[in-house]
Amino acid sequence: MYLIANGKVITRDENMPYIEDGAVAIKDDKIIDIGTTPDLKEKYPNADFIDAEKNVIMPSFINAHTHIYSGLARGLSIKGYNPHDFYEILDGMWWKLDRNLTLDGTRYSAYVTYLECIRNGVTTIFDHHASFCEIPGSLFEIASVAKEMGVRSCLCYEVSDRDGEEKCDQAITENSDFIKYCKEQNDDMLKAMFGMHALFTISDKTFEKCVKANGNRTGYHIHICEGLNDVEDSKNNYNMSAVQRLEKWEILGSKTILGHCIHITEEEMDMIQNTDTIVVNNPQSNMSNAVGCSPVLKMYEKGILLGLGTDAYTHDMIESMKSALTIQRHNAKNPNVGFNEVTDMLFKNNAKICSRYFDGTLGVLKKGAKADIVVMDYAPFTPFDENNIDGHMLFGFCGRQCRTTIANGRLLYKDRRFVDIDEEKISFEAKKAADKLWTSINRD
Repeated sequence: MYLIANGKVITRDENMPYIEDGAVAIKDDKIIDIGTTPDLKEKYPNADFIDAEKNVIMPSFINAHTHIYSGLARGLSIKGYNPHDFYEILDGMWWKLDRNLTLDGTRYSAYVTYLECIRNGVTTIFDHHASFCEIPGSLFEIASVAKEMGVRSCLCYEVSDRDGEEKCDQAITENSDFIKYCKEQNDDMLKAMFGMHALFTISDKTFEKCVKANGNRTGYHIHICEGLNDVEDSKNNYNMSAVQRLEKWEILGSKTILGHCIHITEEEMDMIQNTDTIVVNNPQSNMSNAVGCSPVLKMYEKGILLGLGTDAYTHDMIESMKSALTIQRHNAKNPNVGFNEVTDMLFKNNAKICSRYFDGTLGVLKKGAKADIVVMDYAPFTPFDENNIDGHMLFGFCGRQCRTTIANGRLLYKDRRFVDIDEEKISFEAKKAADKLWTSINRD
């Protein structure tokens, strides 16, 4: 049992949003009490005490869309890579990387991703994996690391026709086998979706195979209208919009995540809203790839469930939120929009997305909720209370201020040191795996 105390507690519970000198008591995987530090210290004198030292205690973060397979890409330089459009970015960088990613590379991509998640206070991720060099068993490798590292994960494999029918069929099988495995394990820290890449890389024949293999067991996690490629392909080859293609194959629904959704029409937004389908915005990746600004404000207005991800551009969810705000204001040419939308995306909607896959209550500190908690180093020099919490988040916080991370009641990171995780060994092996991967890519 732990007592995290002596801090400013941000609960995200509307009934009690803030406690000035607060404490949270946890036992096993649940929060069992919340209140003031003096009261809970007296009530739980034998609990293991974690001193927040007057800093901020709050719910940990959720990343609704990321890519573990890019974990070993930091600093990578590919010979001849000089992209001028979105397709050249995919083909010249990311597809080249995943075509050289072995099972060992996948495993260490997972290790370093989870290290960075924990370091930034992220305890739940929705991942979209690709490793076309070695597909069979790749999701199981990630799942093994997720369990070891203690990060709640919803995984899938990205099906695509881009490397031929044999690889496509292997990807479909990997999704199907992993969905079956997760159903059998019934572990609330590990869930499965059915992954697909962008529509312009998926034929109707492949859609039919995916729908049959899934058999309504879970939702889909798919990239859509990130670039104009999906728009043009759907119109020219199928005489319909991208979202209409998804509707045709019954992909839309309350457990499906659509990543990006930049180049979509209002009619398509209405289809998404009417089916209660999830959309996840990834602002930094979109800006870096120069693909445009997602119509977040309009989708929010229409009542679409909008989450926030990073597309693996970062593992810092606060950084992603800041970028979401600035690009929306820049695009709207209005400095008075976006604040409520982006804070809701991170602090409310990502938890709602989780509730469609995971059983426990996430994203809030209250009795009975899952014990997913972080302590953030933050000593404000301006007034700090329940009325301006999100203003402090946007303009004063960053992920690396995380000093302690607890996931599902398990202490993973305390005072900036990993607990029962050998960071030095992981880093050593990851560097070897990265060197092998980079050599393979540039030799190829």
